[in-house]
Amino acid sequence: MSLRRWCPPLLLLVLLTTACDAPRPDLPTAQVRVDQVGWTTGETKIALLLAPQDAAGATATVVDEDGDTVLRVTAGPSRGAWNPRYRAINPLDLTALRGSGTFRVRLNDRVHASSPPFRIGPAAQLYPPLVTGAVHYFQAHRDGPDQVDGPWQRSPAHRADEAATVYRTPADDDAGLESTGDTADVSGGWFDAGDYLKFTHTTAYALVIMQIVQRDGPASPALAAEIEHGLAWLGRMYRDGVLYTQVGVAGNGHFLGDHDAWRLPEADDELAVQPGDRRYYQRYRPVFRAAEPGQPISPNLAGRVAAAFALAAQREAAADPDRARSHLDTAAAILGQADTGFDGDPVTTVPRSFYPEESWTDDLTLGAAELALAGTALGDGRTGDWTGQAARWAEDTGGGDDGLTVYDVDALAAAELYRLTPEPSLAADLRDRLDRAAAAAGADPMGAAAGSGGPDYTARQLGWAATAGLYRRMTGDDRYADFATAQRSVALGRNGWGVSLVIGAGATFPRCPHDQIGTLTGVPMTGGVVNGPNAADRVESLEQATPDTLCSAGSYADFDRPDAQYVDDMRVSATNEPSIDFTATGMLAFALVR
Repeated sequence: MSLRRWCPPLLLLVLLTTACDAPRPDLPTAQVRVDQVGWTTGETKIALLLAPQDAAGATATVVDEDGDTVLRVTAGPSRGAWNPRYRAINPLDLTALRGSGTFRVRLNDRVHASSPPFRIGPAAQLYPPLVTGAVHYFQAHRDGPDQVDGPWQRSPAHRADEAATVYRTPADDDAGLESTGDTADVSGGWFDAGDYLKFTHTTAYALVIMQIVQRDGPASPALAAEIEHGLAWLGRMYRDGVLYTQVGVAGNGHFLGDHDAWRLPEADDELAVQPGDRRYYQRYRPVFRAAEPGQPISPNLAGRVAAAFALAAQREAAADPDRARSHLDTAAAILGQADTGFDGDPVTTVPRSFYPEESWTDDLTLGAAELALAGTALGDGRTGDWTGQAARWAEDTGGGDDGLTVYDVDALAAAELYRLTPEPSLAADLRDRLDRAAAAAGADPMGAAAGSGGPDYTARQLGWAATAGLYRRMTGDDRYADFATAQRSVALGRNGWGVSLVIGAGATFPRCPHDQIGTLTGVPMTGGVVNGPNAADRVESLEQATPDTLCSAGSYADFDRPDAQYVDDMRVSATNEPSIDFTATGMLAFALVR
């Protein structure tokens, strides 16, 4: 007697295979949050289900581009509530998904939900495009005559910066401006954010990161030229021993400033203004010094500007040693002018509230370490002294509480100094910092070290991802790999709002950034990293202050919390303004994905 395998009738087979996957209108709607760019094949992959009630035990299906089921997983226990509408956050462990491709998560069990598409693949396929996107953002925000041919069709702007008047730093935000009688060529550079101000503080930070990515890879083909553009401007901001901090000014009761008109930058060149006119400083933009000639320089600025020039020397050492030595000498001169007995608020911008940095020993550690690395490459006899300085400043810094940000470069400084002298204490300090951040992430229902929102939110998330990546590259220890993945994923869509906070990355991203060039040209500012969700009162005040908008992609109110909101609207700088420091931090975080 032969045995035959029983096969169900075709109609029954169809019913069996679709019963769990077909939409069921009787089920409540839920949301699936994923890293919308995707996960590398070997990473731990945790999606999150935002449900109106606990959905633990529900079956989720992962389908490929053809709609075929490739994986079924069960929702884990709730991590807690998100907001009154979504009272449960259930993890979906997709780690078993290792084949390359594009996928979605679907649920029709207890709740109905479908995720945006996401990819699985090698890091070399997924994340270099985001590094390239970051370069495009910098290209779109160039100032001066040297523009890149791109979709935004930029024109030369701010020609008056070629002979800009230097003013004394005002005593307070409401003061008028007093000319020194000096002028300086401060043309070129990058706009800091959605406005047209240019800052040494943020430009030096961006250049340090861009050059580390260029040095260590993976680098976009266009990155080298963008670095040269930034370095040329930074060179103009340090002349004859004087470091300039800023081009342009915010307005007050005496005059209109950069933030008082929404326009393309070239429009400033067409203003018919005379001294005393309210818009005079929009065309003839003031320049401010870090210190009076002959006086020491605020150590935070001295350290990071020196680091930028020293990294240039490192990159040039083999191919152009003469130029490298010139950059090294510039870096050494700036570091030598640092006010190492400093006791006060570090100098950043005018007003200082734009970038209220508190620390500076981390900047000096970074500057001395980069000088020593450049000195090693060039055989400079001062290398030992710089290495010693870096070690002393690192000891004085003594660790901290934050990941890499424009305000705290300690993680980067430790990683660079470790290349010179792999002291166990450097790695131990980073472990302490990362352990505290991992504990904070573990207590957050979305797994975010930076919580639900706030100033610099996306950059802080990406800064933690970068810090973990730097530690891994320093030591070969991958204990924080899952933490790094989770922090990056929050920035790329696995957050309460389901928005990737990097323009152009993923399926749902900011369409209406607080960016004059993007809004007025209608061209997406691809690669720009926006602030992300912020304090609710800050978001609401900006919406109320400007009733009319030029671009709004709608509200995410269903996902807001009492403490944090996100709005995709060009009026709301608190959530939707990109900047060069945010974008540079993202560039490094994405370059470090392995």
